[in-house]
Amino acid sequence: MKLLDRYILSTYLKSFFSVFTILMFIFLLQSIWVYISELAGKDLEIEVILKFLLYVSPRIVVLVLPLTILLVSIMVFGNFSENYEFAAMKSTGISLQRAMKSLSIFIVFLSIISFFFANNVIPLAEYNFFNLRRNIARVKPAMAIAEGQFNQLQDINIKVAKKSGENGQFLKDVIIHQKKGNSYGNYTVIKSKTGEFFSNEDSDLLQLVLFDGNYYDELQPANYQKRTKNRPQIKSTFDKYTINIDISQFNDIDFDQKETASKYNMLGVSELSTTIDSLYKKQEKSYASFSKTMLKKLNQKNSPNKQQKAGQDSLTAEGDIVSIFPVNKTVNVLEYALKSVKNIEEDLKTKTKSHQISTTNINKHIIAFHDKFALGLMCIVLFFVGAPLGALIRKGGIGLPMVIAILIFLTYHFISIFAKNSSEDSSLNPVFATWLAGLIMMPFSIYLTSRATKDRALIDLDAILIPLKKYFVKSHLITLEEKPTNTEAGAQDFQHFETTKLIDLIKNYRHYGLSLSHKNKALEVLKIRGISELELKISGNLSNETYESGIRFLEAYHENATLAAITHTMALAVGILGWIFKNNGLELIGILMLVLAFFAAVLFLIILPKVFKNQSEFYNLLKKKFMTNNIVFIVLGFCLFFLYRLYFNKKMKEDLFKIS
Repeated sequence: MKLLDRYILSTYLKSFFSVFTILMFIFLLQSIWVYISELAGKDLEIEVILKFLLYVSPRIVVLVLPLTILLVSIMVFGNFSENYEFAAMKSTGISLQRAMKSLSIFIVFLSIISFFFANNVIPLAEYNFFNLRRNIARVKPAMAIAEGQFNQLQDINIKVAKKSGENGQFLKDVIIHQKKGNSYGNYTVIKSKTGEFFSNEDSDLLQLVLFDGNYYDELQPANYQKRTKNRPQIKSTFDKYTINIDISQFNDIDFDQKETASKYNMLGVSELSTTIDSLYKKQEKSYASFSKTMLKKLNQKNSPNKQQKAGQDSLTAEGDIVSIFPVNKTVNVLEYALKSVKNIEEDLKTKTKSHQISTTNINKHIIAFHDKFALGLMCIVLFFVGAPLGALIRKGGIGLPMVIAILIFLTYHFISIFAKNSSEDSSLNPVFATWLAGLIMMPFSIYLTSRATKDRALIDLDAILIPLKKYFVKSHLITLEEKPTNTEAGAQDFQHFETTKLIDLIKNYRHYGLSLSHKNKALEVLKIRGISELELKISGNLSNETYESGIRFLEAYHENATLAAITHTMALAVGILGWIFKNNGLELIGILMLVLAFFAAVLFLIILPKVFKNQSEFYNLLKKKFMTNNIVFIVLGFCLFFLYRLYFNKKMKEDLFKIS
């Protein structure tokens, strides 16, 4: 490895490990804050807490690693540019790509490592983290109850609106669903305004005492029709009601105990591939079974109201099928048909929900599968975003690079999260959603690398504005040259002019409204008198640089102001017409016009600062401060630009002649 490569790589690695450590520490603190309710007040050993942090760390690496690569790339290459180290490299013929060579190899190697990390370490950590959280939740039942949701405690399902007390023992607005015996459903509901947990250290029983509540018990008769039609229920009111919970197994917890779990984030690539295939087959079997069930229901042979006349094998009728049946049976037939349709509708609704759950589960497995590959790609893409961006902004340190890195990373992260959430219900293809953030960032990285390699600005607006100016704006400088204001100075012969007068005329020929031909004739006269053009240039009398600068600034103002006026007018006119068309039936044309108006407004906002800059430079020549911070200028500039332009077109032409 060459000395330059070693220097760049060592500089990058030092920053990489320090930033990675800091970010991991910050994200770990955030994780502790998220799970503080599961850890606090349970007298856990330090070993258990350290295991908790160890198991939660791998999932954080997925976020920290891409952010670290992006931030460190901006910092390191920004420092190189800020300290002119890149300038020294370029002077010896070393390009940006050559400087990035050693780091590119390191990033590719790191992306490969990240795949194996995501495929092997993260699933194992998620499996251990899941079991450890479940074991911690069993230590104190009161702590296992989360506010605002149902929580399972043995044979009761409890929900509380609010907990209070040192150990969360005081409960408010308690709802309990309780199972009885071997019954399948929760037919007993208990509601109370308040409740409290009582326990004794020497006892294996935990008492849940409820105050001021109601007890609802839905009876289950042996007869199915009575159970479905009558739905008998018992309701009672109590001032105090006690439920005993056996906690003999709650505190006897082995934190190393692991139970079987197969969530998508606990599986590697091979397991995910097998599971996805199995889930598809299971879904297909479910569809086939449901189809057979629906066909049987739609082709019932034992209709209770179906009658056949004696001696006939089938019934035929013209018109309404109800006319086949006797009049006294018509109502029964219609009721039976309505009931059948409702049953089928309920079956379809149930199956639709089941299908949504099944599809969501499959999509989550697909996302988890492709996420393991996408992590490596994002490491490479974000490096080629950060490195050229640092070279372009020419700013190192931790301030500006941190802001830029966070903005870019949040953009990438939000795109990824929104796309994945949309893909869970198949609004987006899950494969496309997983790679979407990378596909968006990749052209951005190619663009930045190209701009940094060619040593160009991050955004070259002139490439857009210059062609527009040539097409829409007529040069204002020619108009100034073609209108002489001094008829005496326009004479063909300058022989009778004094030398000082000729020198002043040559220096300020634009100020007097003369053309370049007049200046050349005056130069010929001075040459005859023994004064050369070089002498005039050395003495500063060949041209009035201040006045020339004023003309250039005025010309630049004229071009930018004219283009700004066109875009401003287009944004207003096309926008109003688009709004009218959109609200009067021509929606497509209206939307297209509104989009055009939006782009015109954006272009106007880009050009307007250039107009202010031209005016500020112009008035600096007059040693005046152009008040762009004045509210009047802002209102005229943004809202009434045509008035703003008319006013300054006249004023700046008058002020041009005040430049000495």
